[in-house]
Amino acid sequence: MRAPALSTILRFASFGAAVVVIALLPRFMGEFRLSQFTFVALYFVALLGLNILTGYNGQISLGHGAFMGIGAYVSALLTLGRPGLELYQLDPPGWIPLGDGMTPLYTIPIAGVVTGIVGVLFGIPALRLAGVSLALATFAMAVALPTVAKRFDSVTGGGGGLSLPLPETPFGWDISTRHWLYYEAWAIAGILFVAAWMMVRGRLGRAWRSIRDGEVAAVSSGVSPALYKTLAFGVSSFYAGVAGALLVIEVSFINPDTFPVSLSILLLASAVIGGLGALSGVIFGALVLEFLPVYAQQPPLLPFDFSNQAPAVVFGAGLILIMILLPGGFAGLLRKLAGVFNGVVRRLTEGGRPTPVSSTRRNG
Repeated sequence: MRAPALSTILRFASFGAAVVVIALLPRFMGEFRLSQFTFVALYFVALLGLNILTGYNGQISLGHGAFMGIGAYVSALLTLGRPGLELYQLDPPGWIPLGDGMTPLYTIPIAGVVTGIVGVLFGIPALRLAGVSLALATFAMAVALPTVAKRFDSVTGGGGGLSLPLPETPFGWDISTRHWLYYEAWAIAGILFVAAWMMVRGRLGRAWRSIRDGEVAAVSSGVSPALYKTLAFGVSSFYAGVAGALLVIEVSFINPDTFPVSLSILLLASAVIGGLGALSGVIFGALVLEFLPVYAQQPPLLPFDFSNQAPAVVFGAGLILIMILLPGGFAGLLRKLAGVFNGVVRRLTEGGRPTPVSSTRRNG
């Protein structure tokens, strides 16, 4: 069997196994652990978008958490509607189309689209920036979002935030709300993963990679950097908006401190840990982002008193250790393991075949 065909079979088998594990996982855990894996799903969505922007297009973003916040606020406002905001004695401007409230599930695509539009509007002036300058510009968004949310307290509720009603299980399914939120988040994550895979495997992905590897060469090949860079910002922001909507639906609460500056930094670090420019390691980045801070409280090799007093130090040390051991991220590790597996299979399949004898023509 040829190596490319074997790699394709292995990828589809891995994807199918992951789907089965995700579907069966709720049978073996309680609702608290289920909520943690729901967060893994929404972080997975956010990291997919960030990987498209940074890994495939080469634009460094330190403001991804801010775009998640925009999507979360859009979802929260649409869920509550104008009557719900009036219960908080809030008086949003009449030009904001809030309506009378929506089912939380239906607010998710709207939050993604609105955040995607914001990303496009941000990406247009950001075309003049690159590298550190672009990172600082996106970082400014992460810094400014909490302040802006507190400034427009007539819409956002200010520092007190907004509480949302816990969503009900739709379609008459006999499962708990936590189980529904888990399946909702992972179903959306699966759909967006397939969409991202199709984008990066097609013409769009080739254009993004060509700009990342060499903008001058991309222009000479007929690729428009302005168009594809702006599009990358829009797609990445769409994913962040969906992730933010999933987050606010999961926790049923939002305030400006829900999306701190540290979230944007941790998202970028998790994208690097998963492996930039590859979708296969994104799930591992999401797992690290959710569970490493938890296990930093009680690491197995350090005294509990130390880790309890300085969990941030333990968490940072864990990130550094992962990057030292996996410089190419988990995606690089998977590529190495796949190469070893393909080599073993190739030797096994070719071991029983007779070695072709090359005939040489002698001159005489």
